[in-house]
Amino acid sequence: MNVRPRHNVRATARVALAFATALVAAAAASCAGSGGRSEGLDPSTLPSNVRADYGVFAHRCSKCHSLARPLNSGISDDGYWAMYVARMRRQPGSGISHDDEVAILRFLHYYSLEQKRKKPAQGASSHVTLERGAL
Repeated sequence: MNVRPRHNVRATARVALAFATALVAAAAASCAGSGGRSEGLDPSTLPSNVRADYGVFAHRCSKCHSLARPLNSGISDDGYWAMYVARMRRQPGSGISHDDEVAILRFLHYYSLEQKRKKPAQGASSHVTLERGAL
């Protein structure tokens, strides 16, 4: 009969429990919201009618990831933003309410329009005309 000593089972259980506890603690810390992450915008550079929405965006979205993640995503489609924010709202610990979702989407709509406006017209300055036989 092949029986393992009980102390090995207990030691293995303790290691597994310690590992599981560490994983749970790491997951909870990633969405803890204690201070959040920044990399955001300076609110004083925003129009006054956008600042409150930006405040909700910065407070809620920085709980689980940097603000650079959505700000640098390149997303400009309001429908995609709506789907994305709805998915984030359903994440445990996000704290995003339906009212927060509306404010966040208003800010992201404004920000997307500003990003489009700031982009130079593609190809406007790089168009070169070659005359026939120039090469």
